[in-house]
Amino acid sequence: MNLTRRTVLASFAACIMGLTATAASAADRLGVVATTGMIADAARTVGGDLVEVRALMGPGVDPHSYRQTRTDIVALARADLVLWHGLYLEAQMEELLHDLAETGNVVAVADPLSRDLLIGHDDYENRFDPHVWMVPDLWQKVVLNVRDALIETRPEAAETFTANTQAHLADLDTLSAYATRALSTVPADSRVLVTAHDAFNYFGAAYGFDVVGIQGISTESEAGLKRIADLVDLLVERKVGAVFVESSVSDRNMRALVEGAAARGHTVTIGGELFSDAMGAPGTYEGTYIGMIDHNVTVITRALGGEAPVRGMANLLN
Repeated sequence: MNLTRRTVLASFAACIMGLTATAASAADRLGVVATTGMIADAARTVGGDLVEVRALMGPGVDPHSYRQTRTDIVALARADLVLWHGLYLEAQMEELLHDLAETGNVVAVADPLSRDLLIGHDDYENRFDPHVWMVPDLWQKVVLNVRDALIETRPEAAETFTANTQAHLADLDTLSAYATRALSTVPADSRVLVTAHDAFNYFGAAYGFDVVGIQGISTESEAGLKRIADLVDLLVERKVGAVFVESSVSDRNMRALVEGAAARGHTVTIGGELFSDAMGAPGTYEGTYIGMIDHNVTVITRALGGEAPVRGMANLLN
């Protein structure tokens, strides 16, 4: 199934308008609080006009270090349903979320993923890389968990939630096909993705890229001088021409890489800004999950020598 521009525009318009109620009044909507923008997007898409969704973490917010505010606590306590990611993404909020789960309807939508689909890390014993949203095929499984949580909370709306989910999964299939097609055009020796932190390991595994993050899986880990020096060596030895900053992580270390390579006589450019742990601004195409991934795929492909439309899969990128 092709994701037509009309389909994307319709979905985009619904997001901008806040999914204005047509079949349900504001009082009847299910109150959902989601920790990240990606989960909020899934809940809005699956829930349609039957839900009112609030995301705690907006554009540019790092979920690894985010700490709840008093306003957040009130919103979480009042919600009909709380959706959080799990896999230690919301590290500073875990204790609160587990406490809320003892008396409220609180669901970690990525935690149930089969462990054979997840990537472990030497630095985090018995923990897994949480950045599964980087690959649409993996994110589909999280969307199904969002659907199940909504159905369990409001079973009488199961038919609507199921139909909305099926439509969204079809769109994610189209996004996945675009990502595979575009990224396959990047020359094999250019498939080195250097980013601010290890948010793209699932991306690399899915699309055949060597992924190098200056910081670890969590942005709480700091990059030392030796790490920067080692990465400068890598840039020079592998003739890497572009590196990428992230919207939710400081670009300080990335600038140090570029300067270090220049001192060695090797020119490296900033290939663009990627959305790693947060989506774009609300009311923009990049402020949707599909727009976020379309942006990342298109920017990476073009910066590393591949072929992709300037404005992405649906001609909607800014």
